[in-house]
Amino acid sequence: MMGKLSYRDAGVDTKEGERAVSLMKEHVKKTFGPQVLAGLGGFGSLYRLDTAGIAEPVLVAGTDGVGTKLKIAFMTNRHDTVGQDCVAMCVNDILCQGATPLFFLDYIATGRVRAERIAEIVKGVADGCLLAGCALVGGETAEMPGFYADGEYDMAGFAVGLADRARIIDGRDVCAGDLLVGLSSSGLHSNGFSLVRRIFFERMGCAADSFIKELGLPLGEALLTPTRIYAKACRAVLPHVRVKGMAHITGGGFFENIPRVLPAGLGADIRRGAWDMPAIFPYIQACGDIEEREMFSAFNMGIGLILIVSPADAARATALLGEAGERAFVIGDVVAGEGVHLC
Repeated sequence: MMGKLSYRDAGVDTKEGERAVSLMKEHVKKTFGPQVLAGLGGFGSLYRLDTAGIAEPVLVAGTDGVGTKLKIAFMTNRHDTVGQDCVAMCVNDILCQGATPLFFLDYIATGRVRAERIAEIVKGVADGCLLAGCALVGGETAEMPGFYADGEYDMAGFAVGLADRARIIDGRDVCAGDLLVGLSSSGLHSNGFSLVRRIFFERMGCAADSFIKELGLPLGEALLTPTRIYAKACRAVLPHVRVKGMAHITGGGFFENIPRVLPAGLGADIRRGAWDMPAIFPYIQACGDIEEREMFSAFNMGIGLILIVSPADAARATALLGEAGERAFVIGDVVAGEGVHLC
């Protein structure tokens, strides 16, 4: 006789899942405000929408993941930062249309639930939500034995924000002569990691704990620097400056993301050297022998978010961003033509 089987015998430990929820609760509840009517524990989360002062409310939603940056978390066994990456990749997208982030949900899938690790991941998500000013109202942890390698997981996020239809930022009013104001990134953020891993771990044979003198810290630590969240910056500038367009510089770099907010017949000139570039980018370029255009296609090159404003508003915008703790630079111009050009 083969004997009786249980769900746990098949690799799914529901008790460990319950323990993970118990451990993450304290982090999740820190993100709740009065709008959250019900969070963890129900089949759905309840959020009371406050539309005071908004003539025509519009919900703005976005979803994204962390990508192969997760491989660095596996290498280093550090899991408290990638949650912020997940929040940032979603929230920064909806900010680009003038939305105020309201709430966030996450999805984590793994071959085997380890309660402490899941709680560590969710702590990072909660930290990101606090930076974004939104509530972490729900999520899902899926235990999928045989689907993921031991010790590995994937995650995705979902952000919802609120905008007034009349103040949605869509780039329609951008015109030649407008200026591009770039906000500094914290480093690689969460794109380009397939190339990064190819260079450092396959070609160069580095380990995650290899100390890199050019960066002043171990490689894994440099690569895990979490993605910057620009919600505070947007709250500081949008009420006071007419921002015509915004671009989140992620996968596709400058050449794909900037044109997404430019009307037909317009392009952009980017001024080399107009901002302080983090050391990680020239180091990657040198180690991988990568052409400049490829660098600007694969990475953010030190600029995580771009605001497009009229020349008359540029000084005010950079001043407000500075007061909000951002390093902001005028990095280029909108020009007649097509595409993005390095000057």
